[in-house]
Amino acid sequence: MAQSSYVSCLNIVKPDFNTITQFRQVQEAAKTVLRNLPAQLDMNDTEASIAAKAVAMLAELGYHETWYYDCPAQVLLGSRSCLSISGRFYTPSNEVIGGKNLVSVDLSPRFGDIWGDFSRTFAFEFGAWVPQAKSREYINGFQFQHYIHEQLVQWLKPHHSFHQLFEWANVRIREKGFVNLDFRSNVGHSIATQREDRHFIQADDHTPLGDVAFFSFEPFVRVKGGHWGFKHEDIYYFDDKDRLQCL
Repeated sequence: MAQSSYVSCLNIVKPDFNTITQFRQVQEAAKTVLRNLPAQLDMNDTEASIAAKAVAMLAELGYHETWYYDCPAQVLLGSRSCLSISGRFYTPSNEVIGGKNLVSVDLSPRFGDIWGDFSRTFAFEFGAWVPQAKSREYINGFQFQHYIHEQLVQWLKPHHSFHQLFEWANVRIREKGFVNLDFRSNVGHSIATQREDRHFIQADDHTPLGDVAFFSFEPFVRVKGGHWGFKHEDIYYFDDKDRLQCL
């Protein structure tokens, strides 16, 4: 895979076709793993065993490295469903899925200087993964994640800043009866080549989103008064017509 390159137009950074293709390849590997992983889990799996399976599946696709410290797969379930922790300090637990649970898996593969960043939450009921949850709290969480990502695509423009997106997202989180679980209260970050170069979607960063080629959007939320944390992360970029596209 070649090194990435960006082209700039009117101070708005636009990834070129080859760069989009390269990033999409890495992101598609993460998507493939999380499409296939849930059906391979059972009630005896733990954060540790799920992370090991996810890492092995990434390796089978040719992805052996991560950009996120030493944490290619962060898994949260059960009593840690709402835990917000940096990959720098994360250690998977041995708590089992059991009969009913919510499992969040966040993958961070890397190929050279190309990053992937993709997370999803899966519902387990009656000891097995269920594509369509029956629990009302589960349904509400999944519906909200679908809603906020859909609204993002309709609303966000290149001139909007990281600060504006932070405020927009947190207003919608509160309005819909949810709580932002992120330990920094942010909802994503730019995709960079070094961790320390990331812009976070947080208060007081007035950098326009159009100044970065790619960014992740990843609200980590729970229903107010609820017990379960929901993740849903995708990478986005602006196309030549300033429309937001999901990688």
